[in-house]
Amino acid sequence: MSLGAINYAGPMPRWQPDARGRLQEAALTLYREHGYDNTTVAEIATRAGLTKRTFFRYFADKREVLFAGATDLQELFVGEVLAAPASASPIEAVAAALDAAARWFEPMRSYSAQRQLIIAANPELHERELIKLAALAQAVAQALRQRGVADPAAILSAEAGITVFRVAFDRWVDDANRQPFQQLIGELLGELRAVTAA
Repeated sequence: MSLGAINYAGPMPRWQPDARGRLQEAALTLYREHGYDNTTVAEIATRAGLTKRTFFRYFADKREVLFAGATDLQELFVGEVLAAPASASPIEAVAAALDAAARWFEPMRSYSAQRQLIIAANPELHERELIKLAALAQAVAQALRQRGVADPAAILSAEAGITVFRVAFDRWVDDANRQPFQQLIGELLGELRAVTAA
C-alpha cells in the first residue's frame, strides 16, 4: 500500500497486525501533517492504535522511526560486497551492492520520497542521515578490506559508491523523475567510470 494514499481519520484498530509498520506509517503521516518537531511519540502511538510502550519496543525515539532500515541496508551492502566474485575489482564489488540496494528500495519509492522530504526539512534529521551514510561507507570499506583490498583503495571505492548511492537516491525520489533506481545507479556508475578514466 502506498503511504501517499493513506488518510487516517482517527486511531487504527488495535487488532491489526504489523505494529512496527503501523507506527512507521502513522509517524510519517503526522510528520507530514504537523511537522516532525510538533509530533510526539504519544501522538504516533495513538494514531497507530497502539501504546507508547509498544512504540518504545520498536524504536528508541521518534527520530529512529525514519532510520529503522539503516541496519538492514548496511547488512545488504556488506553481504553483497563480500559475495562478489573474487575476480571483481573493488568498484565492481561495490557496484554489485548498489544494484542489490536499488532492487531492495524500488518497491518503497513513495515511502522513500515522503521520508526524504521530512528529513530535508529538518536539520537534525539531515545530520542524522549524513551520519548513517558515513557509517555505511565505513562498513563497505571494511568489507572491501576483508576481500583483501588495501587502503586507500578500500576507502575511496566505498566513499565513491556511497556518493553514487546518495546522488541516485536523490534523483530517484524526485517527483519529476520516473526512472527506476537501478537505471539511475547504472548511469551514475558509468559517469563515475568516465570521470576516473579521464
